[in-house]
Amino acid sequence: METIEEERPPLRKAIVTEQAPKPRGPYSQGIIEGDFIFVAGQGPTNPQTGKLELGDVRSETKRVFENLGAILQAAGSSLDHVVKCNVFLRDINDFAAMNEVYATYFTAPFPARTTIQAGALPGGIAVEIECVARKGR
Repeated sequence: METIEEERPPLRKAIVTEQAPKPRGPYSQGIIEGDFIFVAGQGPTNPQTGKLELGDVRSETKRVFENLGAILQAAGSSLDHVVKCNVFLRDINDFAAMNEVYATYFTAPFPARTTIQAGALPGGIAVEIECVARKGR
């Protein structure tokens, strides 16, 4: 007896928004998989101009969170639903300044986080952040 598997819709869905920087390679701004949203690492790129907004780590971190928030919003979520962040710093000595801005975007219980010194980041940026969030409820 033959069985035919029904074609299932893809579980993975790409997030696409003009409110965040366009990918500069073969990756998505974010992916929805099940109840989770995986957002690609974001730097301080202005989505309207496509240009980096280089500055001190505080100003770059603020722009990064604006980009992350825009992607999450396009996915039907928000920074309030972030469960994990990975932070990449050009210089680990910028940790306190980045953390000062980071803390303004979250409330307890805070997302789990890993922060590492990545050394040379693309375009000479000071900070890049990626996150995982749950879908909004």
